[in-house]
Amino acid sequence: MFHASAYTGTREENYKLLISQLSALIEDEPNRIANLANAAALLNQFLERINWVGFYLIEEGELVLGPFQGLPACVRIPLDKGVCGRAASLRETVRVADVHQFPGHIACDAASQSEIVIPILHGERLIGVLDIDSPEKNRFDEKDQHYLELFALKLAERM
Repeated sequence: MFHASAYTGTREENYKLLISQLSALIEDEPNRIANLANAAALLNQFLERINWVGFYLIEEGELVLGPFQGLPACVRIPLDKGVCGRAASLRETVRVADVHQFPGHIACDAASQSEIVIPILHGERLIGVLDIDSPEKNRFDEKDQHYLELFALKLAERM
């Protein structure tokens, strides 16, 4: 049974605790949907000042909505569209301080102001992306990016 922890350490300590919680949640579960659902819930309770967190999975050359926490979202995203499509195409994290300044941004939730999208790779194979939105501009920084990339890497190990 999962017990929510109080994140009372430094930001780095809290992120490390988050990643160890993810490891414990997914270590004995082979089902990727179950693992992604728990990962989305874990991030939703950990991250402050966000309004959407979830996954898009690659399917037949496009991103398809997977487990998430937040308002209903766009179901399919072409690989050449939006922040998610760019991160998937480049296979690198895309951090956007102001989504209204991002050419081709797909607005699934009008409240979103900033976004970070991390590709989930198993070796060279693209599995999908981790997408996190915030209702405040410039919400995500280099430290968030670093630890969220580690989170995605840990998750990819079970995919």
